[in-house]
Amino acid sequence: MLDDEVADTAMALTIMAVRRLPQAERFLREGKWVENSFPLTASLRGRTMGILGLGRIGRAIADRAKSFGLDIAYHGRREQPDVPYRYHASLLDMAKACDILMVAAPGGPETRRLVDAEVLRALGSDGVLINIARGSLVDEQALIEALRTGVILAAGLDVLDNEPHVPAELIALDNAVLLPHVGSASVKTRRAMADCVVDNLVAWSEGRPPLTPVAETPWPGRWGR
Repeated sequence: MLDDEVADTAMALTIMAVRRLPQAERFLREGKWVENSFPLTASLRGRTMGILGLGRIGRAIADRAKSFGLDIAYHGRREQPDVPYRYHASLLDMAKACDILMVAAPGGPETRRLVDAEVLRALGSDGVLINIARGSLVDEQALIEALRTGVILAAGLDVLDNEPHVPAELIALDNAVLLPHVGSASVKTRRAMADCVVDNLVAWSEGRPPLTPVAETPWPGRWGR
C-alpha cells in the first residue's frame, strides 16, 4: 500500500510540475483570471521518464507513467531482466535520454548528491526533476541554480535535504512545486503501516520470523540467538 501511495504522489507531482497546476490555482485565487488567461504550459505528451531506482516504488511509478503514455527508462546498480524498460548503466546517459528524471532510489552515503549540476545540465532546458525519495540524493544548491537560470524547466519535490527547513531561494522559485514530505501520508496507508509494525512485534514476541523482513536486519532467531 505504501508503494502505491508514494507512486500516486510521484505522478501527481509530475503533472503539477509539467502543467504548472499549483501556479494556475494561485492565478485563479488571486483574481487574475478575470484579467487574462493563464499562460500555456508544457505537456506530458512525447516525453520519456527516466527512473533512478527501479525498486518496488520505482516499478509502481513506471506502471502509472505508462498509462499516461510516457516512455520509460531506468538506472540502477544493475540491469533487471524481468522489465521491458531501457536500462542505462550511467545516470548521466539516462539524463541525456529523458526529459523527466524521477528520483526513487534509497538515501544514504552512496547516493548522496547523485543528481548534481552535470546531471541537471544533461536533463536539459525542457527537463523536469521529480524527487519522491530522499532530499540527500539531489544537490539542492545546484538544483536551485538550474531552476533559476533555466538549465531545467521545473522540479517537483516531496523531500528536501534539511527537512523541515526549506531554503528561501527554493521557495521563491515559481517553477518549483514543493510538498512537505507527504508521499505516504494518507490515513489509510499510515494505519496499514502501524498495523504492520504491531504484527511484526507480535510475531517477534512469539518467536516467529518477522512478517516483513528486510536485508538490512537479518533474522537470527528469538532474542538474537
